[in-house]
Amino acid sequence: MPASSSTARCTTSTAPPAPSRGLRRRASRAGTEGASASGHPLYTPTVLGTAIFRRAALATPETLSVSLEMVGMFTWIHVLIFAALGGVASRLLAMVERNPSWGFGLLLLFVVFEFGFVAAAALLASPILRVIPWPSALGANLLAAAAMSAYFWRRHPHLVVSP
Repeated sequence: MPASSSTARCTTSTAPPAPSRGLRRRASRAGTEGASASGHPLYTPTVLGTAIFRRAALATPETLSVSLEMVGMFTWIHVLIFAALGGVASRLLAMVERNPSWGFGLLLLFVVFEFGFVAAAALLASPILRVIPWPSALGANLLAAAAMSAYFWRRHPHLVVSP
């Protein structure tokens, strides 16, 4: 009986993996869940859509009535932004899975990002904050982050974060 020899070929690649269909699906789903978490349906997107697309009409945001046109336009922007954020989060989580020591940095990045959002809103969006107070905006952001985190947590049950 001849001796069998087996050789294993080991190749390493430093190139990042190509985006997979699963990654795109997870990013889209996480973004959709984040975008759907809201506190004031229809009125909030009306105010925010008016702020983005018709700044002159925002002089008195208290008197704005719900506009389905503004709701639709803002919703598209909102979903696109959250899909992009979901894609970035999905990529970052994939990196943390390979390097668990980066997890604390990712958590710190999230905290800084949330604080930056509230600070930027307070400085740049004072007319909007008269009708949508900053605690509501922060709460909506945290709710969206919780929805996206729950989605990713279900998809990455063995994720380990080490300091």
